[in-house]
Amino acid sequence: MKAGILIRNLLWTLLAPGTVTVYLPWRIVTDWYPAREEFSCHGARLAGVLPIALGVILLFSCIGRFAVVGEGTLSPLDAPRRLVTGGMYRYVRNPMYLAVMAILLGESLVFCSIPLAVYSAVCFVVFNLVILFYEEPALRRRFGRSYRQYCRKAGRWLPRLS
Repeated sequence: MKAGILIRNLLWTLLAPGTVTVYLPWRIVTDWYPAREEFSCHGARLAGVLPIALGVILLFSCIGRFAVVGEGTLSPLDAPRRLVTGGMYRYVRNPMYLAVMAILLGESLVFCSIPLAVYSAVCFVVFNLVILFYEEPALRRRFGRSYRQYCRKAGRWLPRLS
């Protein structure tokens, strides 16, 4: 992989998913809405580790696929030049967003934070709006028929059963 694309991917990863999954949750649980131990949540904390780990693995897998196969980054300003349909993209069109949601939900459990769970729900709504009104129309314009065929094979959030 070329050094330039690696550096750009690291930068955009820190900027976008890094802000959404690290910086803002940290601010929510430390400064804005500090967690209070009003009930025992040790089991929830332990359960939250798995979605975080799976989300991180999936996120970096998708970012790597964008770099190697798509020759681009997760940023709309430096988007992949080729349509990426392999790996987890074979099953769902938005595995990177799913990865971020898994991380956020896992963090909600680890920190036993209702405000962080609400933040996760808001992120999901925002992601949907971005996908519906920006990303999908832009991909249809850019990749045309191949993107429409891909949409018939891979679900937006859930894998197609057929």
